[in-house]
Amino acid sequence: MDIGFIEMLLLVIGFYLVFMVVKLNERIKGIRYTLDLISKKVDIPENPINDELRELINDGDDIKAVKKARETLGLSLVEGKQYVDALKLKMK
Repeated sequence: MDIGFIEMLLLVIGFYLVFMVVKLNERIKGIRYTLDLISKKVDIPENPINDELRELINDGDDIKAVKKARETLGLSLVEGKQYVDALKLKMK
């Protein structure tokens, strides 16, 4: 089975796109880390939604907390879960 020029080109473009997404994810992690450091130095108040999310977590409504975080902060499902998990860790 021969791979044609178009198929090879699409394969190369696909690999390039995956590489770029991985690179962008690394940059985003670095930016988030920097923003966390800056917010601690400047003493920016915590997001007001966090109190409501903590109440939901304390009531055992993690799913509602993730949903509320997603709606309020515009997060994806994974990001909302990570946000709520981070709040849970800070509460311990």
